[in-house]
Amino acid sequence: MDNEEAGWRPYPGAYRAPENLRPVEPGRIVGLGASCDLREAYPEDAGTRSFTVSEFAILEDGRRVLLHADRGFTVTARSTGVPGGVVPLIETRDSITQHVLNAVLPDDEECAKGQDHPWSWLAQLARARGLDATAEDLRDLPYEVVFTDRTIRWLAPA
Repeated sequence: MDNEEAGWRPYPGAYRAPENLRPVEPGRIVGLGASCDLREAYPEDAGTRSFTVSEFAILEDGRRVLLHADRGFTVTARSTGVPGGVVPLIETRDSITQHVLNAVLPDDEECAKGQDHPWSWLAQLARARGLDATAEDLRDLPYEVVFTDRTIRWLAPA
């Protein structure tokens, strides 16, 4: 019995990460990063927003090569003790950056002991895309968090 027959279905509009990413033209990796994109809003809930997070390699020629796009997070305003329970969701660039970094950090079992990031896994993903990478190489590279235009507009004061 598959999931559909059992009655399970993904939430309408659920994000599906790209699968089977193809190799790219080789290039030297000079940096890594994470991209944060605002998902569709829940019109009935102004206090909740969801984001998708992907990680990429930055090549010497400026290309950004997607390594994975299977992470994300949701932020919700707390309504405890507020009359009517309506609280505006207030996040800053710094707070969303921290959420992104938390989203890309490994669960305990995903990472070799003592690693603060899944460098071996990212190197494996980079090699699957046709890039020459080792965990040691990636560990020493600069890492940046970037926001999509949609996320920047949401963060901008009204």
